[in-house]
Amino acid sequence: MNHSKVSVIIPVYNMELYLAETLESVLKSDYPNFEVIVMDDESTDKSLSIAEYYKKKDSRIRIFSQRNEGASSARNNAIKEAQGRYILPVDADNFISDNYISEAAKVLDENPSVKLVSSEAEYIGDKSGRWRFEKFSVNLLCRRNLVDNCSMYRKSDWEKVGGYCNEILGREDWDFWLSLFTSGGEFIRLPIVGLCYRVRANSKKARTRHLYKEII
Repeated sequence: MNHSKVSVIIPVYNMELYLAETLESVLKSDYPNFEVIVMDDESTDKSLSIAEYYKKKDSRIRIFSQRNEGASSARNNAIKEAQGRYILPVDADNFISDNYISEAAKVLDENPSVKLVSSEAEYIGDKSGRWRFEKFSVNLLCRRNLVDNCSMYRKSDWEKVGGYCNEILGREDWDFWLSLFTSGGEFIRLPIVGLCYRVRANSKKARTRHLYKEII
């Protein structure tokens, strides 16, 4: 069977406390054809050396560095280097399940009309329990974000919409989803807990919460 290549995109900025566990969760994936692209956003801690340590152990990891320009720029620059047909961004402090990549890629392989595949999720860190998502619709997506950044899509669709907006300081994934669905398409949420989402006081989402109205 020919498995479409998946590029797992991990932007990193000062994530030495969590990056190793994130990489280990991705590398445990049961999918047979994927690469991991780490884009270091000019970290000042040991993040880059941790990534290099794992690269020596696993040839599926590729590492790039850029000037400190933020998560959107890091994702975009990493995706430019991606060799995969499908893209799965994973934040450097989260985990994914070993079957997430395989289940999401299967949906995209079998359904050309599907633009985006996500999963159920659980909280880790400063919060625990299941993340309860609202039922997806494009109309509701226009009002609030219904999908976590850790969702799979086609690189060709990323190219068509021009990638993530580098000017937005937060919720850039929400803006990207809206761009993605402007030309139609379907959304699928897998009935598996594919993501463990870390809640922490100093996360980017927490730091930009006061900018929510401005971002909208």
